[in-house]
Amino acid sequence: MKTVRRLFYVDIVSSVGFVALAFLSLFFFIDFVDELSDVGKRGYTALQAAAYSLLEVPGHFYELSPIAVLIGTIYALSRLAQSSEFTILRTGGLGPSRALSLLATLGLAFAVLTFIVGDYVAPLAEQRAARLQGQFKGGLKLGRSGAWLKDRQNTPGGERSFSINVGSASGGGVLHDIRIFEFDANGAMVQRIAANDGLVDARSTWKLSDVTVTRWTASPAGESPRTIEETQPEMSWPSSLSASVVAAAVLPLGTMSTLELLRYIDHLSDNEQAAQQYEIQFWKRALYPFACLVMVALALPFAYLHARGGGISLKVFGGIMLGISFVLLNNVAGHLGILKDWTPWIVASTPSAIYLLLSLAAFTWLVRYR
Repeated sequence: MKTVRRLFYVDIVSSVGFVALAFLSLFFFIDFVDELSDVGKRGYTALQAAAYSLLEVPGHFYELSPIAVLIGTIYALSRLAQSSEFTILRTGGLGPSRALSLLATLGLAFAVLTFIVGDYVAPLAEQRAARLQGQFKGGLKLGRSGAWLKDRQNTPGGERSFSINVGSASGGGVLHDIRIFEFDANGAMVQRIAANDGLVDARSTWKLSDVTVTRWTASPAGESPRTIEETQPEMSWPSSLSASVVAAAVLPLGTMSTLELLRYIDHLSDNEQAAQQYEIQFWKRALYPFACLVMVALALPFAYLHARGGGISLKVFGGIMLGISFVLLNNVAGHLGILKDWTPWIVASTPSAIYLLLSLAAFTWLVRYR
């Protein structure tokens, strides 16, 4: 059995590695060509464009690993079937359950690799890519409305709630176009702080520069509140928002690990903010590696197809179409889950469950009738 296991594992791992390398080379080339349009601006060089494209590779590997596992496994099994090696193995006692268990072990190894890359390597690479982008491309743009955060504090004047808006961010964690709106316990705005730049230190204190503070003070009945405005070159604003929470709000989702996503979801829930998008991303991040197991199970029926049922190229093409359809369904399910407010873990697990049932149904039919 060790010989059979070695034959399976060597062929499949080498095929999956080749497919993954081909995909990553293609995506690196596309990213590099896209980055060349910014070369020469703000001191951005071709070497830095190549470094940025290289930092995107772990994220691409995480996204493409199920497809690479599917195509590589289909190619390896189809080649064994075409050369009649798989038929000989079946004659020698390799039953369907044994073949499925062998591939399941290998699929679990691919799942562990995908989890490590997606939870540790890719977020770190994405953070460095974001810093590089912020340094040479004028900062990270956060959309038309910027990034919004909420905070609550007990002050000498009573309980206060804060809504913080960050317009953009640049390298080194520097925030730009900061607006802080302070509300009292009745929901009335009592102060607004506007700053051109800011930085959150290790003690959750915001170091603001070029600050304009606007205060609204109470007035006698029948009169409008008095407005007091003052400017300060620098200001320290204490907050309960840690640097990691602020980074989670302003950096792309790909820079966050599963644990950081969970912490940020807790922060959003505590401040009564919508967390649906981050909850779906959390469950997708937690369950996505197991898609490698599903892809391995989906590839096994191709070993039971005879050579006259189509050559290796046709089967690989079928695998590519299956992989693309899985990625498409996975992305569409995420967007639909946000729009329809579906349960996050169901949204994240549905695509893999559908393809797992499809693979088991195809495998059962081929073993019984073919």
